[in-house]
Amino acid sequence: MLTTKQAQERAADLVARALKAGADAADAIYVADAATGVQVRLGALEDVQRSEGEEIGLRVFVGTQSASASSSDLSTDALEKLAERAVAMAGQAPEDHYAGLAPEELLMRGVPADLDLDDGADVSPQILRDRALAAEDAARAVAGVTNSEGGSASAGRAIMALATSAGFSGSYSGSSHGVSASVLAGEGSAMQRDYAYHSVRHLADLDDATAIGREAGEKAVGRLNPIKLKSGPMPVILDPRVGGSMIGHLIGAITGSAIARKTSFLLEALGTEVFAPHITIIDDPHRVRGLRSRPFDGEGLPTQRHAIIDKGVLTTWLLDAASARQLGLKPTGHASRGVGGPPGAGASNLHMAAGTQSPAELMADITEGFYVTELIGQGVNGLTGDYSRGASGFVIRNGQIAEAVAEVTIAGNLKDMFRNLTPANDLTFRYGTNVPTLRLDGMMLAGD
Repeated sequence: MLTTKQAQERAADLVARALKAGADAADAIYVADAATGVQVRLGALEDVQRSEGEEIGLRVFVGTQSASASSSDLSTDALEKLAERAVAMAGQAPEDHYAGLAPEELLMRGVPADLDLDDGADVSPQILRDRALAAEDAARAVAGVTNSEGGSASAGRAIMALATSAGFSGSYSGSSHGVSASVLAGEGSAMQRDYAYHSVRHLADLDDATAIGREAGEKAVGRLNPIKLKSGPMPVILDPRVGGSMIGHLIGAITGSAIARKTSFLLEALGTEVFAPHITIIDDPHRVRGLRSRPFDGEGLPTQRHAIIDKGVLTTWLLDAASARQLGLKPTGHASRGVGGPPGAGASNLHMAAGTQSPAELMADITEGFYVTELIGQGVNGLTGDYSRGASGFVIRNGQIAEAVAEVTIAGNLKDMFRNLTPANDLTFRYGTNVPTLRLDGMMLAGD
């Protein structure tokens, strides 16, 4: 794996080779990662994996024609041929008047922000094995747990570098550490499964493996002997572990490609009230040690904190350069990409601002409701907003969480769900997308 400086130089060199081969403009992206993972099951080592890879991708423009090519061979001869091949491919590509590099005047200048994404830790397989065993042992020690799907621990590091012929060159690295456990409780056809995990940038921030395992075991046991709910309208509470999916549906509907293709249920919603006035949703790519933090986007534009939803109002689309040109707007610094193909658009670290009520207060007036801890399947129509997903969790009875519930379908329309959503005050930053406990009124349940 190259250093960040070497990666940046390699990407810039490939861009120079593309221009020499006849491209009018070009950009190159280098991505490398190295990771070690250990899996255990029933107290025994099951698998140890080590993966290392690096790849470089080139995108070239010849007039209004463009092409992309990539290679895992970073030798001088291979890069020379890659540049020549990409330029030749562009000459055979259809014209696209929207494709092109991000505007030069919008590119990030200066030194990228230090987001403290790389702790430099070197974790041995033995330490990972001990961590995975500790998680699984703690899960299996919970009374009622009868089997295990295993425990795992991982550590890795990745480097990304980007260079463009418009004058941008930048790179950054990030480390990752994770622990998980998944176990089963009960016997025979009555068995229930659940899990727990934690992923961080810095090893110092990783939860204790024993605590993660204990959580997995307790969640699995808590799901035993589920009942079925009667069909009909019912208030729904989303656990923070699954509530982030609401923001995911929002992001999918406001990316530039969905808007440009007119395939979004929020097509006419920019500048209007999509959520209730007490809802604010933040995209923060500069969160220190954030799982999705990045100092610049996939086209070299600076990233910045956005209130995507500000007091209920949708304030922006998420635009890469191509979709921005289609819509007659400026790119927003949300371009994301891999080494192959053109950029798309996506968010970084997302969170919904906390509300004022505790989870207990949020459900205190619910005579009968459904507390969701797991969502199953896709079941979302991005064009209409129609929503229907399988779910499991617990019944809420007289404001209290009671018996486990399984085999339920919850349905509605995302436009109505967004408007009828209320957050609790228990926001914590644990995932790439973080939300507090959420209440959804007006949902339809299909159960018994």
